[in-house]
Amino acid sequence: MYLWRKLKVKNNCINRARLYRLTKKYGLEISLSATIGKGLYLGHPYNITVASDVVIGDNVNLHKGCTIGRENRGDRAGVPKIGNNVSVGINSTIVGKVNIGNDVMIAPNSFINFDVPDHSVVLGNPAKIHSKEYATKCYVNFLV
Repeated sequence: MYLWRKLKVKNNCINRARLYRLTKKYGLEISLSATIGKGLYLGHPYNITVASDVVIGDNVNLHKGCTIGRENRGDRAGVPKIGNNVSVGINSTIVGKVNIGNDVMIAPNSFINFDVPDHSVVLGNPAKIHSKEYATKCYVNFLV
């Protein structure tokens, strides 16, 4: 992640080529126009997709195969905004103009296309919200 931030700051042809090579090597598709807070943790960093203009807060964990993407039409056209202390499980998908609150745990293989309040656990497809205080306790790693 440090290298991604460094390449983003110095946006020139050489750095774009390096970023492209890293993208192909690890399957990471993290847009340069995504806004990412401190403490991002990529657990098993393979095949993770983050669309352009996505906003990700501090201390967020993204796991293998997760997708944070854009919806192009309808009421939810746009990109997600993810709060602080969020854990996104393996192969989970978050799409559309939705807000994911703070202290939210998204279980593996969940599909989210609606707003999620703070202090929640979301699981399933269709996803269901379960309110839980300290939802990400022991799940969010390397707090900054």
